[in-house]
Amino acid sequence: MFEQAFKNIDDALRKEAGCTTELDYTEQSSWVLFLKYLDDLEAERATRAELEGKPYNYIIDDAHRWSKWAAPKTAKGELDRDHALTGDDLIAYVNDELFPYLRGFKQRASDPHTIEYKIGQIFSEIKPKFNSGYNLHDVLEFTDELEFGSQDAKHEMSDLYEVKIKRMGNAGRNGGEYYTPRPLIRAMIKVIDPKIGETIYDGAVGSAGFLCEAFEYMRPNAKSTRDLETLQKRTFSGVEKKSLAYVIGIMNMILHGIEAPDIVHDNSLGRSLTDIQPRDQKDVILANPPFGGSERREIQQNFPIRTSETAYLFLQHFMKMLKPGGRAAVVIKNTFLSNGDAAALRKELLSTCNLHTVLDCPQGTFQGAGVKTVVLFFEKGAPTRDIWYYQLDPGRSLGKTTALTDADFEEFVRLAAKRTDSAKSWSVNAADLDQASFDMSVKNPNKNDEVVYREPEDIIDEMIALDAESADILQSIRGLL
Repeated sequence: MFEQAFKNIDDALRKEAGCTTELDYTEQSSWVLFLKYLDDLEAERATRAELEGKPYNYIIDDAHRWSKWAAPKTAKGELDRDHALTGDDLIAYVNDELFPYLRGFKQRASDPHTIEYKIGQIFSEIKPKFNSGYNLHDVLEFTDELEFGSQDAKHEMSDLYEVKIKRMGNAGRNGGEYYTPRPLIRAMIKVIDPKIGETIYDGAVGSAGFLCEAFEYMRPNAKSTRDLETLQKRTFSGVEKKSLAYVIGIMNMILHGIEAPDIVHDNSLGRSLTDIQPRDQKDVILANPPFGGSERREIQQNFPIRTSETAYLFLQHFMKMLKPGGRAAVVIKNTFLSNGDAAALRKELLSTCNLHTVLDCPQGTFQGAGVKTVVLFFEKGAPTRDIWYYQLDPGRSLGKTTALTDADFEEFVRLAAKRTDSAKSWSVNAADLDQASFDMSVKNPNKNDEVVYREPEDIIDEMIALDAESADILQSIRGLL
């Protein structure tokens, strides 16, 4: 229904000199989509209030409402081209009047958990990049064709927005940090099986894929208005360090139906573990912290096991943020299972949590990442006794056109319920691990050694990704000098 409108928006953005990458396209279309969504939301609330005989106070004042500047209408409800801003007038209005007004909500809002505060946060993080008012006018006109009134419409637009996020992720490594394959996320959620009333947290939100998919998983179980309110306001929370990812994450959650996402723009690792109190802890943690990277020395001081590896710091953060009895599923590089610099962290994880499942993901799960990953499933409060491993094998080389699907995870989800041994799965007693190194390497005892020849394109992609990762690490080291 709206696919053509999204295509037209992208085509208009590609003509804009101020937008040069997929990241720019997603960022700039996000703030426009948000304002159209907000206008439709306010119209819906105003109609509901009128039917109930109650007054409605608009969030956006009349002078800055979508119907005033972006898409004024004639008496017949058609776009009033004579009164619509365009050209330099439109650029001047957006840059000098609209954005300052919207940023001001951050100071005017009474509560950081309101949609008013989120408006201020979003527009404090984004800068309009349009140089041509004519291109912006085209984007506004195509966006005005979208309607957010029905649940079906919101669902379709959330799917289309996910496509934009995926395309952004595949366009470059910086975008890829935000994108985790949705079939993998859905499999992790099915195994964790969150319930309404539980709190769910992601300290490395990115595009909020985990929180959005968890909401989709739990929403059918909402049997009352109270359940829906619990999902909307008291279930999901997260933190994101990067500005663009923060904005995209909020927009993604809004399009999935969460009106005022509880996402904070901050660095989760900047908080000392000693400052995390029981009231801060969550029932469920779902996350994919960034691959590689490093943190400054002052950040490392916040953790008992000090390391420059970002993912290892995140794992300590998640272990602390989890309530006793809480459940977590965390993506991490497979080198965590055996690297010497992670031995102390492995010991801490095994002694304080029940690491009951390790999902070994195949090469190519993350397009362009150049690293293999595993998913750690653990519960806090009791030491690990047995670890159940599952080696995911889709039976094909993974690439852009052969990515993982939900069907690839069906056996894993089924066997994980009882941690059943099979040709692809086996169990290891924690007491049998080397008690000095706590090496947990994936070694399938049911699989014969065989040589698997990889496609040349996959090898080249991995080399490029590894070069990019090395450059990032060197740049981080330079920043520490």
